[in-house]
Amino acid sequence: MKANDLSENGARIARSFVEARRTGTALADYPGELPAALADAYAVQDAAIVLTAGTISGWKVGRINPPLEGQDRLTGPIYADHIFTAGRGAIVMPVFGGGFAAAEAEFLLRIAARPDPAKLHYTVAEARALIDAVHVGIEIASSPFAGINDGGACVVISDFGNNNGLVIGPEATGWRTDDINNWPVELWINDARVGAATSATMLDGPFGAARFLFELMAARGIALLPGQWISSGAVTGVHRVAIGDRIVARFADGLSVGCEIAAQ
Repeated sequence: MKANDLSENGARIARSFVEARRTGTALADYPGELPAALADAYAVQDAAIVLTAGTISGWKVGRINPPLEGQDRLTGPIYADHIFTAGRGAIVMPVFGGGFAAAEAEFLLRIAARPDPAKLHYTVAEARALIDAVHVGIEIASSPFAGINDGGACVVISDFGNNNGLVIGPEATGWRTDDINNWPVELWINDARVGAATSATMLDGPFGAARFLFELMAARGIALLPGQWISSGAVTGVHRVAIGDRIVARFADGLSVGCEIAAQ
């Protein structure tokens, strides 16, 4: 799927989201006509990436339900200055006041080798072979536009996939021999459990998310690099959060990771 040439409307949407993110300003309405197709939405995302200074150190993968144009997942960039490693002091994650804010418990996959840019189709096993580490983590989904998730997949894609950060927790060292799809996962907000599930409910699981990303980025002509992270999708769901909330994601083997939510 090649992105369409960017329209004037698409350029305006990209500029509006980049400026709102830069200034921490909420958007009361979507800043343009809604993208009509996935390619249009990714064209807006591509334009926003060009306008944004910073290093992309990861990509989030989210669910499209029901599927759109035969796609059941979407993606967006995660910037290096919004990625934090747990265990180095308290982790404070920013969200957009007046916008959308949520936390998601996820498995984080690290890319070991650059995927072949000409390879458009992968098996899950082939995708897994390009991963050299799996960690537990939390994705912070936040957008200046409060209605981002109500607008559908194209709206989500157009604003960096609704990502605003990543917390990298401990390594899930058993991932090479265990089926992490069976690992119980919980998300807690302010000492209350708000979600519990396993990644067996996530289509073809975290490594299927990697397969999707490798295929889509090859089609978009975007290089994935060794060391970049894949935030593979919400295991227990997308849980709304507010400024001041304390978040903890708990996984099998006693692994956990946490953060506190603050204003952007």
